[in-house]
Amino acid sequence: MKLHNTLTSKTDDLQPLNPPKVTVYTCGLTVYSQPHIGNWAAYIYWDVLVRSLKAIGYDVVRVQNVTDVGHLTSDEDSGEDKMEKGAKREGLTAWNVADKYIKIADHEAYDLLGLLRPDYMPRATEYIPQQIAFVEELEKRGFTYTIASDGLYFDTSKLDDYGKLAKLNIEGLQPGARVAYKGKKNVTDFAVWKYSPEGQKRDMEWDSPWGKGFPGWHLECSAMARALLGDQIDIHTGGIDHIPVHHTNEIAQTEVITGKPFAKYWLHNSHIKVNGTKISKSLGNVYTLQDITDKGFSIEAYKLLILSSHYRTEGNFTWAILEAAQNRLNNYTRIAALRHQPLATQLSKQADFEQAALLIKKSLESDLNTPQALAALSETLAKIEEIGLHESQVAPFNTYLQSVRDILGIDLLVANITDEQRAMIKNRKTHHQAKDWEESDAIRSELKEQGIGLADTANGTVWYRL
Repeated sequence: MKLHNTLTSKTDDLQPLNPPKVTVYTCGLTVYSQPHIGNWAAYIYWDVLVRSLKAIGYDVVRVQNVTDVGHLTSDEDSGEDKMEKGAKREGLTAWNVADKYIKIADHEAYDLLGLLRPDYMPRATEYIPQQIAFVEELEKRGFTYTIASDGLYFDTSKLDDYGKLAKLNIEGLQPGARVAYKGKKNVTDFAVWKYSPEGQKRDMEWDSPWGKGFPGWHLECSAMARALLGDQIDIHTGGIDHIPVHHTNEIAQTEVITGKPFAKYWLHNSHIKVNGTKISKSLGNVYTLQDITDKGFSIEAYKLLILSSHYRTEGNFTWAILEAAQNRLNNYTRIAALRHQPLATQLSKQADFEQAALLIKKSLESDLNTPQALAALSETLAKIEEIGLHESQVAPFNTYLQSVRDILGIDLLVANITDEQRAMIKNRKTHHQAKDWEESDAIRSELKEQGIGLADTANGTVWYRL
């Protein structure tokens, strides 16, 4: 499998540390508010990554953290903790806000989107002792210093290769260009432990050797990855916005402790925009999965929209593009439903489903080329529509659709229809042949309300799920 490694800027063959095991760490959600469609795009891509690795035969062990403390509203190690901000907004405690949005995210990710659940989903607040121990090691090695009334900071000037992931020009950075000084020794230094504000009790705070406070945001990923996956991991995933600060700082603090490369492969997805603009509350373009279903679209159609763009290509969401994805999905399900109504006569041509499945697999092995994989799927289904499906091919076609589900996460294995619905289709055919359009259309409309679509083809009428 070939993957584009952000660290090397090259597309390299995957060579795991301990094959056939592959360890994957994914930066998870900060659970202070409702996830939106831009958040979910990344997890759809990394879900396909894990599915592809498993399809190749790797034993994948994956950690996806839950950030429920320490993520400030600014990368400058200043501003309000997002969890505390969410608590004030909703009149709850930060703990309750975390529980609320973890539950919502869990439902959306695994019930609605159908993503594979990671092996471990640790909350940052569950690993406070490990994070404190991690900082103590940094302190023993002389990589930290204190800013009074603020916190304990990591001294980036003591690393010769700091910023290698983002390829930062450290000397060229000016105060305010990335982070403000506020007593820092260097513009790139970052907090590993923040003090609780004087005279203020936070919902989430802990005693530590440096005083009561809470961990810096970057710390949790390093501590939890090490605790659950070891000193080194194979693949670290996240959004491109994580490159210049969050992932850069993870690398710095982890490699000081272990003396080894933190991750062999760094994978980063580009963002998705809405109507060609950044997703922003001020622009009123923050859409959720609920917004999608409220407008009558399916979650599977949204997944198709996302996978139609490569993970390293900036995506775009519009309702028109989603409608096109929904039409594409409807066409897929219509053709997939042919396995419930195969032709009785032998076909002169038959599809090679093993080769068709291999084309999808090979596309994903080439740096998760999901657009190419979907093109291969479309080509196969179009061929089935053209030549028909014989009874002898139903089982191989089922196997093919199962492989599509397993590796792409797109489920076209729609259930069969009831005897009553089958009788309605037969009755409608009779009225259609008699050119009784009114009754024919009435039956079609009734079936549509039940989620069944009809298509009149050269091979007869076929049904499909809407």
